[in-house]
Amino acid sequence: MRQISRRNFLRALGAGGAATALAACGTLPDGRKGKDQVVVIGGGSGGATTAKYLKRFEPSLRVVLIEPNARYHTCYGSNWYLGGLTRMENLEQTYGALRDRHGVEIVHDTVTAIDRDTHTVHLAGGERLSYRKLVLSPGIDFRFDAVEGYSRDVAEEIPHAWKAGPQTVTLRRQLEAMPDGGVFVMVAPGNPFRCPPGPYERAGMVAHYFKQHKPRSKIIILDNKEAFSKQGLFMNGWKQLYGDMIEWVPSSQGGQVERMDPTTRTVYSDGGLTRFRADVLNFIPPQMAGSIAREAGLAGPTGWCPVNQLTFQSEMDPDIFVIGDACIAGEMPKSGHSANTQGKVAAAAIVRAMANQDMLALSTVNTCYSLVGPEYGISIAAVYRFTDGTITGVPGSGGVSPADAGPNFRRQEARYAQGWYDSITADIWG
Repeated sequence: MRQISRRNFLRALGAGGAATALAACGTLPDGRKGKDQVVVIGGGSGGATTAKYLKRFEPSLRVVLIEPNARYHTCYGSNWYLGGLTRMENLEQTYGALRDRHGVEIVHDTVTAIDRDTHTVHLAGGERLSYRKLVLSPGIDFRFDAVEGYSRDVAEEIPHAWKAGPQTVTLRRQLEAMPDGGVFVMVAPGNPFRCPPGPYERAGMVAHYFKQHKPRSKIIILDNKEAFSKQGLFMNGWKQLYGDMIEWVPSSQGGQVERMDPTTRTVYSDGGLTRFRADVLNFIPPQMAGSIAREAGLAGPTGWCPVNQLTFQSEMDPDIFVIGDACIAGEMPKSGHSANTQGKVAAAAIVRAMANQDMLALSTVNTCYSLVGPEYGISIAAVYRFTDGTITGVPGSGGVSPADAGPNFRRQEARYAQGWYDSITADIWG
């Protein structure tokens, strides 16, 4: 059996890249082919990638992907919809190619319980699936009790829109109904949370919409942090494109929201001494691992799932792998691209474990493009490696867009953003 090199696996990690690492991931002994079933819970970027690459690395495996929705909307790209740059149907992914082209069995149902003792997954429809290995990519849940006055029910009227779909549409309609000269207040969560640059891209996309249709309006970002991802690039872009339309308020200056009055769309900080009233309020709550992972006892005290960062095996159960936003992955951000590359690592780890082979220390990658405006893109990228028990960034492996880049460079990065989206979604669901 040929061994995989880090270079070849890195090629496989690139969105849309060929599966150059297939043979080197190991193959099952003939006596075990067809007898091993892997169940994958969650059909987002991490889960769909894992299911696809399990079949590519070892076609004899039976791989079952459980996802409640027949149509999945990506969170990345959803800010573009808020800015009027795309339609929701352009963010929609389906599972036909995984089933027909790659041989993944697709079950559209909801997991109600995981019995770790019997290696069984229970579904809402009554079916029970046994597994030898289980992969969880459950995404995030929200801490609805983090701020007084906020709740799951309130979130239907004051949307977070941090899971793409109906709430994204609700937020867009609220922006459309807002009068010119109104105030859009967004509350950004503290770390860690899904898509660190996401709130600030959202501010730029909403500002783009306002500039065209409601130019007297104002955007206020109340931040539960003192700094944020790509901060200098975002703030320079906001200034160039939108003047003083966007105001960022850090935690120490009133951005730490403590209470809200949903009836008046007012939020309070500084012990109630500072208040902000919104015409449209977008509250993005603090986050934690998806409920099925927590209910299965796979999350730690922080609400996130600790894993062996070499393989993404749960520290609570070696037959379960947790990837994507739900897991603790060292310095890797919680992003769609991170979930995609982690899914490939988990797939390789499962195949090698079933073939009684040790796991290799494989590199992972993340790239994140953000739009400040339709022709103003910025990016950040990095390569990561497993060192001394944790995932760390490789020095000099990536970087951010140059601060002094001109309009042609920003325009090109905006085009790259769409190209990246098309490539990674094809790699995951295509």
